Amino acid sequence: MQTPRFFWLGLALLLFVHMGWASGLPLRITVLGDSLTAGYGLAAREAFPAQLERALQKAGYRVLVQNAGVSGDTSAGGLARLDWSLAARPDLMIVELGANDALRGLDPELTHKNLDAILTRLKAAGVPALLTGMKAPRNLGPDYYTKFDRLYPELAERHAVPFYPFFLEGVAGRAELNQADGLHPNTKGVALIVGKMLPLIAEQLKRLNLRGASLK
Repeated sequence: MQTPRFFWLGLALLLFVHMGWASGLPLRITVLGDSLTAGYGLAAREAFPAQLERALQKAGYRVLVQNAGVSGDTSAGGLARLDWSLAARPDLMIVELGANDALRGLDPELTHKNLDAILTRLKAAGVPALLTGMKAPRNLGPDYYTKFDRLYPELAERHAVPFYPFFLEGVAGRAELNQADGLHPNTKGVALIVGKMLPLIAEQLKRLNLRGASLK
């Protein structure tokens, strides 16, 4: 008996859809940050976003990581260019801002206000966020650095977003992992940061069940 024509058409359609689902589209992750993520003093391929992209791809994720870091940027600068970063329609945005606020001794309340606005707008846009924390220089005194340091966990709790407490964890203060200025990670320092953050980022991708978020 001859197989009905619609059977083959249906089978072809099913295979087409399955292949589309299997191939998927790459995840788009945007890193909104300052010089620490922009890759100050490093080749573009050694900056945090590029190293993160390679690490996630090695772990089996099909991702594209956009570098939206601008050297010297404050939290206010990040807020001002948020719409530009959202134009890329990211599936996840990593927010790394505030280091320059502290270096300039800006009021922690202003940093809190700007980061709060960023996280609020991301939520309204339906873009999941991951917040990274920063610590103020201790020479600014305990009153300042206590207020500054604690604004990050407070915001993470308020907005219920994944939180990495200190972006420079394991790197700050270690000469062998920093450039000559003692402030910016070198290639090895960035690699260490990526390695420490990778489980949290991967967990977030799996939890959100984003398209293409599959491990080997």
